[in-house]
Amino acid sequence: MNAALDYARAHGEQFVDQLNDLLRIPSISTDSQYDGDVRQAAEWLRSDLERIGMPRAELMETPGHPIVYAERIEDPALPTVLIYGHYDVQPPDPLELWESPPFEPVIRDGVLYARGTADDKGQLFMHVKAIEAYLATEGALPVNLKIMLEGEEESGSTSLVPFIEQHQDLLAADTVLISDTALFAPGVPSLVYGLRGMAYVEVTLTGPNRDLHSGVYGGAVENPINALCRLIAGAHDEQHRITIPGFYDHVRDLTEEEREGYRKLPFDEADWKEEIGVEHTKTEAGYTMLEGTSARPTLDVNGIWGGYTGEGAKTVLPAKAHAKISCRLVPDQTPDEITEKLRRYFEANTPETMTLTFKNLHGGHGALIDTSAPAMQAAAKAMQGVFGREPLFTREGGSIPVVADFKRILGLDSVMMGFSLDSDAIHSPNEHFALERFHQGIEASIRFMDAYAQQTNGTAA
Repeated sequence: MNAALDYARAHGEQFVDQLNDLLRIPSISTDSQYDGDVRQAAEWLRSDLERIGMPRAELMETPGHPIVYAERIEDPALPTVLIYGHYDVQPPDPLELWESPPFEPVIRDGVLYARGTADDKGQLFMHVKAIEAYLATEGALPVNLKIMLEGEEESGSTSLVPFIEQHQDLLAADTVLISDTALFAPGVPSLVYGLRGMAYVEVTLTGPNRDLHSGVYGGAVENPINALCRLIAGAHDEQHRITIPGFYDHVRDLTEEEREGYRKLPFDEADWKEEIGVEHTKTEAGYTMLEGTSARPTLDVNGIWGGYTGEGAKTVLPAKAHAKISCRLVPDQTPDEITEKLRRYFEANTPETMTLTFKNLHGGHGALIDTSAPAMQAAAKAMQGVFGREPLFTREGGSIPVVADFKRILGLDSVMMGFSLDSDAIHSPNEHFALERFHQGIEASIRFMDAYAQQTNGTAA
């Protein structure tokens, strides 16, 4: 392991240059005009995995974007780690808010700016370079490795579950390793053991058969935007609890041990509010802000539109109003259950003056991981080796649906060993990733492989 660590440190600048090459590829999976770029990013990764010594590295086709698959089986007696990541990225809009072009990587004050730096190209590439460091110095890995990198994570992972279901033997492993989460705070080692799930829908209310003159028809024709706003506003009460009937039926509440863990986290609420530019927060009554952002369910409007939104005035009574709505879910809620309850709520409250169109866009299950499992303990040892102190175990408010899919289909728990920060502007203009954390992630991946081999052989310290 020490030789691999030395190699990674000596080749740090080269690794960053290689990452920059990957970041220059605009692999935006949600926009079909970038399909060629998505494939180019997949091929770039496949080629690099082959170059560093993975004997099998290929693109596996799906109905959507290809999956990059690679493996190196050193010895059937060794534990097998399946590394998951995604090489697609979010659209960079709005472009005018970027301080430098989103697909032209720039380093400022030790921080790398470009779309995909933290989510997830930079983080998946940490593992690729850890593998390279091991193979360049030892000629072998301490564990068997399988790698699966998808190209549709930012557009719903439509092809992923069918791929996993169809390739269960190929993906058989002992644990999954994922770096698509965040450290709790700068310099604070942490491992995520819980994620929220997701239910995402789109609703449309349709009134008249066309946009109308509001002076001629206003007062007699009900406005779909007004009606939709009433329905959305009615989804929360004054205690910021969600009013959808049955919404909390299967919510697994926090244990006192978990709430004590939250109280121990080094969290500065004032700094948090200042960083996002708010003076006041709104949390479900009875829960702290941190509990609200990671361990309680939510309902949020992600977009709302209708009528005239151009420059100047146009006195129009719109024919339609639209909204995209997402719910973050906690164990034991399921996306199908919550989507159906949302459907019933909107159907029951749609005015008789208009019709409802309800679309289920996508969803995913939440996850809770046993922190005492060998892979989690190996990750804790790796993080301690990097930071010099034991990591915290945290829950994260975001969703990585594949974590639950790995458990449901393959029976595998996942280690979520991320190195981004919530302040890295993921999904926003000026996304960035500190180079120090990129190099720390490579070291942690090297240490994890070594520690997991020891854990599963019963020789861990």
